[in-house]
Amino acid sequence: MSRTAMPPEAHQVADLFSGGRLIAVPRRTARREQLLAHLAETLFAPDRAYTESEVNDALRTVHEDCSALRRYLITAGLLTRTRDGSSYRRAAAIPGTSPAA
Repeated sequence: MSRTAMPPEAHQVADLFSGGRLIAVPRRTARREQLLAHLAETLFAPDRAYTESEVNDALRTVHEDCSALRRYLITAGLLTRTRDGSSYRRAAAIPGTSPAA
């Protein structure tokens, strides 16, 4: 499959990975938001609750600093959590993605 078949956003996100692992969390806000939207969409199913441990395990599959990624996802509004932090959910709408048909 040719890389030219992917949308430009996919190229930018793919460039952040090597061997399926995230090389570094981007400092630029726009690029970081693209990465976070990608992680939320690919690692977390809609309409499912996750424990903090499950969120950490999912994030650890791409990067060791799961707590930083988790905080970024919460701050960006891509993951929500209960007030006591016992349950996490993917946000209903993820910016830059198409709604399910």
